Amino acid sequence: MAAWLTVIGIGEDGLDGLGAAARAALQDAGIVFGGNRHLAMLSDSFRAERRAWPSPFSEAFDAVLSLRGQQVAILASGDPMFYGMGASLSHHLGADEMRVLPAPSSVSLAAARMGWALQDVNVITIHGRPIHHLNRALHNRVRLLVLSEDGFSAQGVAELLTARGFGPSRITVFEHLGGAKEKCVDGIAERWRAGEQAALNLLAIECLAGPNAQPRSILAGLPDDAFQNDGQLTKRDVRAVTLARLAPLPGELLWDVGAGCGSISIEWMRSHPSCRAIAIEENEGRQALIRANAENLGVPNLELVAGAAPAALEGLARPDAIFIGGGVTEPGVIEASWAALKPGGRLVANAVTVQSEVLLIAWQERIGGELTRIAVSQAKPLGGFDAWRAALPVTIFSVQKSN
Repeated sequence: MAAWLTVIGIGEDGLDGLGAAARAALQDAGIVFGGNRHLAMLSDSFRAERRAWPSPFSEAFDAVLSLRGQQVAILASGDPMFYGMGASLSHHLGADEMRVLPAPSSVSLAAARMGWALQDVNVITIHGRPIHHLNRALHNRVRLLVLSEDGFSAQGVAELLTARGFGPSRITVFEHLGGAKEKCVDGIAERWRAGEQAALNLLAIECLAGPNAQPRSILAGLPDDAFQNDGQLTKRDVRAVTLARLAPLPGELLWDVGAGCGSISIEWMRSHPSCRAIAIEENEGRQALIRANAENLGVPNLELVAGAAPAALEGLARPDAIFIGGGVTEPGVIEASWAALKPGGRLVANAVTVQSEVLLIAWQERIGGELTRIAVSQAKPLGGFDAWRAALPVTIFSVQKSN
């Protein structure tokens, strides 16, 4: 099918910034969609019917798709394929139906203003998302470009940076990038007093760690004290080995069954921004710990299911990997998990009791896989000397489901 829809990126400079192809598409269109701000940029020379986005915005996709086959144009901010309408529509339309004419994104403009190489910058959005996503990215001398939620985003980010020990970081706020009203405000996070900015803004942050900062690696095996817990915690060395066997890949979904304080699912999600996880936990106190840990470690979109397996597993999205850290001996937990696992997926279960170990041995005999026992000892004071203190050995069962 020939392209009937043209998505046009437009900047703060309005029609003056559009090329010949974008202007021609607007002239040929029978209907133009956009926000009120963008539609107001069109002059009377454009004869197309102008339709503002509906409220709720979720109805916009049906409104556009119902016009399939007609000449339709959409005005969108900057690069429509960067957190924009073009990216959203790509889930509904093939590339042959939709033509995209991008303008420079706000991220490109901000990088140019700062003199930063864009490939060396970490881009994060907190537009419609929890501000705690930033926690995963806070490291000394890292450069961040942050897509804001509103005019108070800079104040909230300054407070978060200060609370995390990154108070010396410099924040630069760009308002109305690329337009006549462009403005820049900057300052130090711990001394931020700039107040409200224009709603349309972007933050550039040069992270600088203060003496109390605790940057966290994205590699598996965070220190145990990174997690609030009540003792139900997969300890650091065992956690690193467990995650190596779970082998997270971009875009994959993990079930963390009997999640405890959520350490496995949280580290799974920290491995890549597109990794997803569902933590299943029946204890209310531990559910609160999971929420707190997920926010503190920068993965506030961790999904939490309150309940006990196997009943709580019903209806969940099918996983690419499953970790069973609690409830191995509960009837039906391994059976339900194995049945739900996608072909090619990985299941890992840990055991510390004789009864749970016997069960894992039986499952290894039944479906294959590997059994590994880990015994970790740490040097602890003994009188005036040190001695090795052994933790309980852990048996790890790991298996990959055949395709």
